[in-house]
Amino acid sequence: MSDSEGSRPSDTMRERVPESSRKFWLLLNANRWLVAAGISGGVFLALAIVGQLHPIGTLALFSQADPIETLFQGLLTSIITAVTLVLTLSQLVLSQEQGPIGDQRERMEGAMAFRKDVEDVIKEPVSPAQPSAFLRSLVKLTKRHTDALQDAIADIDNDNLNDQVAAFTENVKKNADAVQNNLEGSQFGEFDVVFSALNYNYSWKLYAARRIRAENEDLLTEEAHHAFDELINALELFGPAREHFKTLYFQWALIDLSRTMLYASIPALLTAVAGIVYLEPALFPGTVFGVRTLVVVVSAGVAISLLPFAFLLSYILRIVTVTKRTLSIGPFILRETDRSRDLDWGETEAKSGENSGVGDKGE
Repeated sequence: MSDSEGSRPSDTMRERVPESSRKFWLLLNANRWLVAAGISGGVFLALAIVGQLHPIGTLALFSQADPIETLFQGLLTSIITAVTLVLTLSQLVLSQEQGPIGDQRERMEGAMAFRKDVEDVIKEPVSPAQPSAFLRSLVKLTKRHTDALQDAIADIDNDNLNDQVAAFTENVKKNADAVQNNLEGSQFGEFDVVFSALNYNYSWKLYAARRIRAENEDLLTEEAHHAFDELINALELFGPAREHFKTLYFQWALIDLSRTMLYASIPALLTAVAGIVYLEPALFPGTVFGVRTLVVVVSAGVAISLLPFAFLLSYILRIVTVTKRTLSIGPFILRETDRSRDLDWGETEAKSGENSGVGDKGE
């Protein structure tokens, strides 16, 4: 296994995503309220520019077939439909929390069994309760086991094995240190916890550890075998833990989205109704900063009426982006990439990667 920079996938999600920095920030890191405000602001500016540059005068344009009333009637209907959609989303999230006592007990037993497995490997009587601390304990565990792995193979006289393990453990520890720092003090409900977990490229680490062990099976001592098993077990625990907290975050985000859209629907409904009942083109002569007043009023009304949809779009953009980047669990690399460059240990791997047909972007 080569240790060149091109021999393994990048650790952080930003480095694995081909999008530009601005697009990446917009999809994932930006505050969702700011994104929604930007969408509504963009609608306002676009409509204001088009209305100002339209060759037909404003009063003449808006007096033809009463386009203002038709516009706001359509927006009013859409807002009511969107509120219904929000209620459906809320029911979908709540339905996963409801069920007979037997189902709830199975959920509880599954959660406690997983925590017990983690407690066994981290050698603690009780695993952390906070998601960020829980994930941090697993990351620290993998770092400890890489140190144990280095010690276990130190006495094996094989330069190729030593180089492979040295490069692998250096990558694990470097990535673990960065993720630990990011998880420190992070509060669940914010995107920081999930984003930090996504920056720990456990899939490649799990694949690489199993591959190194398989290639050097005859050289490994009993102690080295045990060290590999411990590290692989720790990485296998990180996968479902990350997926669990990612799912909980999605539920949290959908609840926030539902509440935000309900709040935004109130001014949107009032604006749409006012546009139908009270907006009269003749009442808005003159200009505002060189733009026709009626154009500004109508554009602002449309932007406010579209606020619920702006919030919906901003939240869903993040959710679907994270989902696409984490479609798989375990050592599966679904990214659009040259697999022979990222994962190759030989010509066979390169050929199989070229013909694998895997092209979706994932872990």
